[in-house]
Amino acid sequence: MNTEIRILAILTLFVAGEVVAQNVKVNDGSLTIGGFVNSTLYVQDQAFSFGNGQNAELPVPPQFASGNWFFDADLRNTRLWLNFSGPQLSESWKVKAYLEGDFFGGYNGNSFVSAEQFIPRLRLAYADLIDSSLTIRIGQAWAPLFGYVPVSLAHIAFPLGWASAGFPGWRFPGLFIYYTLTETGAPTTAQIQFAAMKPSWFTAPAAGNNDLNSGMTAGNASLVPQLEARLNLDGKISPTSAWGGYIVAHFDRKDLAGVNHPDSIPSKYLNGYAAEIGARYSTEGFSFAGNAYYGKAIGQQLGMLAQAGDIGGVGGWTQIGYNFDPHWGAYAFYGIDSPNKDDVVSAGATRWQNQTADGLIRYKTGPYALGVEWLHAALKTGPTGATTTGNQISFSLLYNL
Repeated sequence: MNTEIRILAILTLFVAGEVVAQNVKVNDGSLTIGGFVNSTLYVQDQAFSFGNGQNAELPVPPQFASGNWFFDADLRNTRLWLNFSGPQLSESWKVKAYLEGDFFGGYNGNSFVSAEQFIPRLRLAYADLIDSSLTIRIGQAWAPLFGYVPVSLAHIAFPLGWASAGFPGWRFPGLFIYYTLTETGAPTTAQIQFAAMKPSWFTAPAAGNNDLNSGMTAGNASLVPQLEARLNLDGKISPTSAWGGYIVAHFDRKDLAGVNHPDSIPSKYLNGYAAEIGARYSTEGFSFAGNAYYGKAIGQQLGMLAQAGDIGGVGGWTQIGYNFDPHWGAYAFYGIDSPNKDDVVSAGATRWQNQTADGLIRYKTGPYALGVEWLHAALKTGPTGATTTGNQISFSLLYNL
């Protein structure tokens, strides 16, 4: 009898859920559902950070010695997004909202079937107030430091070079302002962005609280948001040729004494800085994109190979591509991240250079794409510069919903 009651209760919940779903309203607006399915079969000869498969970025020491190749599959890039177009609030103001998630939230348990049960993860969630050329965004969005994204079929949520070869930038809750400086239809468009975002760091090395998930990092202790400004320029030379460029500046502050630190430990501030430029160009099937940055103490923005400390350094990446016809194309990528070795050692970190190369051959028809890709990375660590290398060969499918 108890079993029957439990089954009836579960069925009631499902039916109730279906009824609610059938009566969803979007407040006089429209809802667009999109995303993509992404599946990758791959072989690797080394463990990678931030994981193997679709989030592989840089090799993890020590170097595998023998029996090092292994085969696996990954679908965690698969993504779903909801785009809400809300009502007109007044003659000039309208509202929009956006939600996006993928499946990099970990695994369900730790058993022989857990690797096929991916946990969803929130990526972006924000609402926009829009008045012609002005957009005011509140919620979790990409920092302006997050620049152009290299083409890949295996590395989408964790793009090529991200936190590993010249590609910084993370998403944070905050206030974002976008303003278009040029008139509609101008041959060159210019946009400025400003962002005041949640402060963040890794830990406070003093005796204060070090809760990374409760707003009590050394970044939060400073009471200063992360601040960024960006200028975008885009234009068309001809119907088949386009160009773009941007420049970004970043500032943040950390109080290394932490939250609730003893009176005997005074506040000690560490400022973070970054400057980044990017450019892209495409014409007649040929494409180029890349960026370069200088940063100091910006590990929370995935700079300096995602390491905490008063570490300065530079990085950059470039990718060229060519579409031979409407279906076939090839892309070549190279990137490098070079934190200052002395800064790395002084901060107690280990990684002071990583280089990544990637080649992709892609077939695309409509929303469906297949690609074969090879990634190679070489990481230098420690005072002696020990080198760890890793390779990944992958075959991927991408279907845009």
